[in-house]
This record gives sequence, structure tokens and C-alpha cells, in this order.
Amino acid sequence: MTLDRSHFLVGGEWRVPATNETVEIVEAATEKPLGTAPLAGTADVDAAVAAARAALRGPWGRTTGVERAEAMRRFAAALRSRGRETSELVSRENGMPRALSLGANGFSPAITLDYYAGLAGTVDAEDVRPGMLSRTSVRRGPVGVVAAITPWNYPQALAAMKIAPALAAGCTVVLKPAPETALDAYVFADAALEAGLPAGVLNVLPGGRSAGAHLVEHPGVDKVAFTGSTAAGRAIGAACGRLLRPVTLELGGKSASLVAEDADLAAFAAALPEVSLANNGQTCHACTRILAPRSRYAEVVDAVTDTVRALRIGDPLDKATRIGPLVSAAQRERVLAHIDAGRRSGLRLTAGGAIPADQPTGWFVEPTVFADVDNAAALAQEEIFGPVLVVTPYADEDEAVALANDSQYGLGGTVWTTDVERGLALADRIESGSVGVNHYGLDVAGPFGGVKASGLGREMGPEGLTPYIAYKSVYLAPERTP
Repeated sequence: MTLDRSHFLVGGEWRVPATNETVEIVEAATEKPLGTAPLAGTADVDAAVAAARAALRGPWGRTTGVERAEAMRRFAAALRSRGRETSELVSRENGMPRALSLGANGFSPAITLDYYAGLAGTVDAEDVRPGMLSRTSVRRGPVGVVAAITPWNYPQALAAMKIAPALAAGCTVVLKPAPETALDAYVFADAALEAGLPAGVLNVLPGGRSAGAHLVEHPGVDKVAFTGSTAAGRAIGAACGRLLRPVTLELGGKSASLVAEDADLAAFAAALPEVSLANNGQTCHACTRILAPRSRYAEVVDAVTDTVRALRIGDPLDKATRIGPLVSAAQRERVLAHIDAGRRSGLRLTAGGAIPADQPTGWFVEPTVFADVDNAAALAQEEIFGPVLVVTPYADEDEAVALANDSQYGLGGTVWTTDVERGLALADRIESGSVGVNHYGLDVAGPFGGVKASGLGREMGPEGLTPYIAYKSVYLAPERTP
């Protein structure tokens, strides 16, 4: 049985696509067809933006924060009721182990919506500020129609990180998910209809690069929110800069785990699968560079190697699986090419490096470790987006920090030490939008985003609401004293 979809959600109704172009979604672990979905053309994008614009000018644009919060909580409940089925669907689409997908795709979207529903009332708040020349009434309202363009690696979570603050602010949304995970995007559409979101508030249409480019430059779009590769983000950022259009970009990473001399290696090794290899390495903030002190270098390499070798590879729907397949054959070939390049350059391979012999089907790659890697090497500088780790030695903490910062990226990172104050001090020196100390856990309450080539702006936390709010100052004459 396949999970075919044939329409788009536009203006609160199922719209027949303007083109005949479709995408076949193939199950990552079995290489069997999972379903098909239509791909949007320019006419479909035009219709979705028009519907979003009409909803913005209609009743949704006049709602109070309390009313929006109620609608968002209904939406969250509809998503939560589908959570287990959604998490399984995403695992089948992109290979994410079910244990991770249950939280990331099954339940985090509802959590994010509920969180921002709690902040929706803050948008209504007005404050009058006394000044030298006048009193200023600061008004808040929605920035407008939002183009939300999301990738395939954490499709539900990353879409919710855009949809939730946009709805809280009173914006309307056109969601363009990646073709590789087009099927699970329809969960948002089904849940929106069940929750009774007003027509046009959320429009869902999968599409390829041409649809995304048309959406980004559409004159009816007021803001773009994008998660994806740095290369695509640069192109979107350039377009938005030319159009003077607000944009949030959450892009690539090549984060480092700085293992201090006093680190608890058992704790570090236990956390390694989640911190460095989550979603089979298909995670933007994954700490795929391990920086180890020379005094404990062999010990760290052994701990990383033994941990990686012991990870269970297999069916992502099996709860015991720690490493599933990559999202596609093309992605597997890309990762294998990086591994082959590392071999050819003479790097020391300590684990993995091939397709698992016991996985005849599916796009699997063994989790792989290279040791003695110079930080200038391609494997240490380029985002691979697969289960490939490199270990690099350092002499002292100053060199460790310099190595951590010697990257075009700055999205995540971790510090491992038994001295928390020392860990915080090291975290402050790392050029990154987020750093974990003996842990890494992206949380809805804290702003997330990158520096350097890892992006612009922040999502999550109260700070994640601000990009969706338009501010207007109304100047009032000073109050006269009798």
C-alpha cells in the first residue's frame, strides 16, 4: 500500500495542482516506493500566496493573541494525536531511527505550538514611552505572509519552528517542504483542517528548487524563513537582500566537541551517538569534529572508536537501532565520496568506512571514524551530513579553542569537563550560536541559530517570535501639564 497524495492545501481547500509533475518518495531502508506527491509550479505558488494574503487581510489578521492561542492549541492537539504515526512515516522517508523520530517529529511540533501559543498574547501588548519630543505608542502586528522553506532531515520539527511563531504573531504561512519528505508535510495540512484553522492561514505545497525560488521572490511574500544548506541559504539571502525582505536562515554546521583533559570519557562516550551521530549524522549541529588533548589522545580515540563500532545499524523502525539509512542513494554516494577521499589522503581509519555487509538494501553507511586528522583537511572543514567523525589532537586549551573556531561554520558545539565553570568559560570562547556543556539539547525555550556561514537570525525561545512581528511607532503629543 502506498501513501499517495494528489492535491495541495491552499486557502483551506484541497487544490488540484496546476502541473502534472510529481515526486516518488522511496523508503530509505527498503528502497521500495512509499508514495507520491505533486510538486508545485509557479501557478500553485501564486495561488498559495494569494490565499495567505487574503487570510492576513481577513479575520485572521484581526484576531487577538488569545484567539490565536486557542487555534494554535487545537492545531497542536491534532498534531499530537497523530504523533506516533507521523514519527514512523518520517523514519520511513529519511531513515531517522524511530527512537529519535518519536520526539523530534512525533511530539515536538505540538510542544512548539503550545509554547508559542503561550506567547501569542505578548504581541497585543502596547506600551507608551515618554520621550523628549513626544509620547510614543509602540504597536505590534504581524510582519505578513511568511514563506517557510524546510529540509528533509527533521521535517516536522523544523517546520513547526517556523509555523508556530508565525501564527502566534498573526502571520499567515506558505509551507514548502522538501520533496524527499513531502508525505509527512501533509500531516500539517490534515491537522490544520481538523483544528479549524481559518482558510489560508496555513498553505502546504511540496515543491522543488524552482518553486522555492519563485516563492522566495514572490511580491506577495513579506518574510522568508529557511533551513537548509549554506549554499542555498546564500542564494536566498542574496535574493532577500536585493528585495529588502526580512529573512531567517538556519544553515550548515561543522561543530566541534572539545574534550578537556579532565573530561569524564565514559559520560562523553555515552552521549556521543546523540551529540555527534544523531539522525545518522544528518543533523546540522552535529559535533562531528572531536578535539582531544594530546595527554589523553589515544584514550579518546579508543573511546570514540569503540563506541561507534558498537552502534547497532539497521531498520530505523526497530527501537534498538542507533544508525539507520541515509535519506537517498544520492546522499549515500556523497558521503561515501567523502570517506573515499579521506582514505586516499592517507587519514587513519579506525571504524567503519563502508556499506554494511549485512544490509543488502537501503542506503546505509557504516558510522565512520578517522583519527589524526589535521583541522585543515577537507574532512574537518566540509559538512558531510552523514555518520563520519574526525578526531584531532590539541596541545592546550588555547589551541583547542582556536581549532574549534577554525571553521567557516558556527552552529553548535560541546565542551566536556568535570569542572562546569571551566566548561562555561570555554563555551564563551567558542564562536557558535549554541554550545553544550557535558550535554547538547536544543530546547524550545532557548534561541537557536548560527554565526558565520551557519546562518542569520534565531529560532525558538521568545527571541524566535520577534522576526515575525512588525513594529510601528505612533507619536503622540506630549501631555500638557496644567
